[in-house]
Amino acid sequence: MEILVTFIILIFSAIVHEVSHGLMAERLGDDTAREEGRITLNPIPHIDPFGSILLPVLLLAAHSPIIFGAAKPVPVNFGNLRKPKSGMALVSLAGPLSNFAMAALFAVVIKLGLANAVAYPILLQAILINLVLGTFNLVPIPPLDGSKILAALGSDRFMAQILSMERYGFILVLVFLYLGWLNYLLVPVIAWFGQIFGLRFF
Repeated sequence: MEILVTFIILIFSAIVHEVSHGLMAERLGDDTAREEGRITLNPIPHIDPFGSILLPVLLLAAHSPIIFGAAKPVPVNFGNLRKPKSGMALVSLAGPLSNFAMAALFAVVIKLGLANAVAYPILLQAILINLVLGTFNLVPIPPLDGSKILAALGSDRFMAQILSMERYGFILVLVFLYLGWLNYLLVPVIAWFGQIFGLRFF
C-alpha cells in the first residue's frame, strides 16, 4: 500500500509539473500543449512508459532513498512565445516552482493541524517527493529544466550549445545520479524547508 501511495503522489506531482509548463507557455503565446490535449490532470496523456512507470518502480524495488519519475514532456514551441528567450526561462521555471508550491501547500496543511494520523505521513511523503522533483529539475543538465533556464541567460550561441547537448542528456543525467551529486543539492533544500515549516523528515 505504501508503494502504491508513493507512486500515485509521484505521478500526480509530475503531471502538475508538466501542466504548469503548458499553462505558462500558453500565457506567453504558445498554445501547442492545449492543442495536443496536454493541459489536463488526466494521467493518460501524460504517462511515459519509462519515466512514469519503469524508473520509479525500479527505484522502489531497489529501496532507493530517492524516488522520482517524470511525465511525458509537454510540447512547447518556444518560437511561438512573444519573447522566446525569456519565455523559455519562465516556461522551464514554472514546472519546478509548481513542485515547490505543492510542497509548501502540504506543509501548511500539516502546520494548521488538518492532518490526522493517516494523512500526516502521506503529506510528508508528498512534500519530499515534490522537493526532489523541483530540485532535480533545476539541475542545469540537458534536458532538465535548469539547462533551459541557464541557456536563456547566455548568448544565442551559448544557448544553442546547451540545447545541442540534449542528445546526450540521458547519459549525463544517469552519470549525475550515479555519482550521488543530487544528494548534495537535496540535503540543504530539505533541511532549509524543514526549518521554515518546523518539520522533521527523518
